[in-house]
Amino acid sequence: MSGGAPSAGAPGTGARGPDRRGAGARGPDTRDGELDALTPGGPARRAGAPRVGLAGWRLPVEHARAVELTRRSGADGLQLDLGGPGRGARLDDPATLDEVRSAAAAHGVELLAVSGNTLNDIGLTAPEGTDDARRARRTLIRVLDAAHALGAPLAFVPSFRRSAIDGPRALRRTVSVLSWAAGEAADRGLSLANENDLAPDRARALAEEIGSPAFRLLLDTYNPRVAGVDVLALVEATAGLLAPQVHLKDGVDGVAGQVPLGDGDGRVAEALAALRKRDFAPYALVLENDYRDGGTERLARDIDRARSHARDFRTSMEKEIHA
Repeated sequence: MSGGAPSAGAPGTGARGPDRRGAGARGPDTRDGELDALTPGGPARRAGAPRVGLAGWRLPVEHARAVELTRRSGADGLQLDLGGPGRGARLDDPATLDEVRSAAAAHGVELLAVSGNTLNDIGLTAPEGTDDARRARRTLIRVLDAAHALGAPLAFVPSFRRSAIDGPRALRRTVSVLSWAAGEAADRGLSLANENDLAPDRARALAEEIGSPAFRLLLDTYNPRVAGVDVLALVEATAGLLAPQVHLKDGVDGVAGQVPLGDGDGRVAEALAALRKRDFAPYALVLENDYRDGGTERLARDIDRARSHARDFRTSMEKEIHA
């Protein structure tokens, strides 16, 4: 971590940094409005097939090297993690941000989102006024500032482990913290999403109670299976509230990440078909199977399968346009 006082707008200060959109991190089909991508039928529909992305925390390398691997693998974009203790190097170190931006511009990789996975270790649900609650808010600001600095349109936070929404009190705290964070995201021209394992009616209630146009739910195709939730019922209940980036993951018997996409019991194809039926056009399909062992064959196969799903969305869009 660099020493000295942070400059105004630097990641972690909470101030809005310089607008670096168009610096090479985005693809050619930029959004017409800052929050336009939140609505189904928005830019993804105009741009054709969804991008195929990778989740940086599921790759054997991180940050700028993950950008290079994304391009070599043939994927279009990358979601990055903030990092932290036990989760890799800090993304929001100024030198790292510069390296990532430069790599994205050099390799033509779109930086899709920044995740705050370390919040699973801190706890979004920590009681107001506690050290953990203050740390969670500081971490959320760092996630938002990093996404803004990289020109990524989406920041998202998970609700698992210490952030699990496991009862009424945890739900109230999550609503409170994410309502505040959604306002901070909107101030930066970002969308904020939450990934959780709630039942369909509770997931919808969470989004509706937060009630911000900057806030959406992030769909993962296998997390519902792990939690015993019907992914098709979840899509039915929340399609109009979903973020435009969808995690593709599969598994067997509730163990995720190692099974080739579509070969497990995650009902991936059915979930994506349900999204198409609901006229939801994602901006990106992001692979979150586990590739940290460095095996390139599994990654290549999953990218091919994700491309096939992306083409299905494009075909669906074209049929609708010409109907």
